[in-house]
Amino acid sequence: MKPVIQAPPMMEEVLDAEERASLKARIKTLMKQQDAVLVAHYYTSADLQDLAEETGGCVSDSLEMARFGHTHPARTLIVAGVKFMGETAKILNPEKRVLMPDLGAECSLDLACPADQFSAFCDAHPDRLSVVYANTSAEVKARADWVVTSGIAVKIVKYLHQQGRKLLWAPDRHLGEYVRRVCGADMILWQGSCVVHEAFKAEALKALHAAHPGAAVLVHPESPEPVIALADVVGSTTQLIEAVRTLPNAEFIVATDNGIFHKMHAAAPGKTLIEAPTAGEGATCVSCAHCPWMAMNGLRKLAAVLESAAGDKTSANEIHVDESVGRRARRSIQKMLDFAAAEKAGRIQLGD
Repeated sequence: MKPVIQAPPMMEEVLDAEERASLKARIKTLMKQQDAVLVAHYYTSADLQDLAEETGGCVSDSLEMARFGHTHPARTLIVAGVKFMGETAKILNPEKRVLMPDLGAECSLDLACPADQFSAFCDAHPDRLSVVYANTSAEVKARADWVVTSGIAVKIVKYLHQQGRKLLWAPDRHLGEYVRRVCGADMILWQGSCVVHEAFKAEALKALHAAHPGAAVLVHPESPEPVIALADVVGSTTQLIEAVRTLPNAEFIVATDNGIFHKMHAAAPGKTLIEAPTAGEGATCVSCAHCPWMAMNGLRKLAAVLESAAGDKTSANEIHVDESVGRRARRSIQKMLDFAAAEKAGRIQLGD
């Protein structure tokens, strides 16, 4: 049975130039006082992405956010994104304080895969290795054998398939189905999905592409299969940004959260970006491709969190992960990191 997730209403922060400048100045001062660095996901607001880069932080996907925090000397990590990203940062950096602008910023994939139900899923299939997408809770990662991101999922599943392993996959059924088609692996899929990516519509995308025949279609693999089938490029957030930068097309139709457009425009300022449709003809929302949980992040909340955390005080917006859970989750994440390093070094050969 497919889990039903109720998304919150969209509440994006709106600032005038004066308030934006005032907030950014105050935040920069507080960050220096608290030895903090800001890491922001591609799907957060342009204000947060700009602030991260202006203050020596980073804007990237969820795994690189955590890795950056691990190598950066700052004692406090501020994670602008959704809750599982903050947890991943804490898992990889247990000695650091991890803060988030809003701990209510959840993820539909995480919510669709409760740890107790996932554990029962694993117990029901003891002959299979469990592979979970990074968009899961610390408890689910702790129960899993492997954690993957969208950028490395195909390689790891192909490797495990070549070892003759049968797999469980959670939580995104669309990403899981895409990986299964590419790899030919024996996989049983959890039935979760992303509320943003599942909304993209194939027939409306065909019509949009017909109106822009020279555009390349870029699709995140969390999208439904009929949408993926129309793609010129299927890839992670980082891979889609690289496609905009390197492909010769002047126009791109992009099927992922529109927060990524800020970084795409920076990577290829002369190119035109068009949102893939999330509804068909006659709908009031032609394209509403933005995560309402990501929209909970903003400069006002970030300033408030830093004010409350001043003087090393305990903050209500601090991420805590049970030590035992963190240790087990770190093992499943480390497998992915070790695999990535070995594959890059040529010690793992996947073939065709």
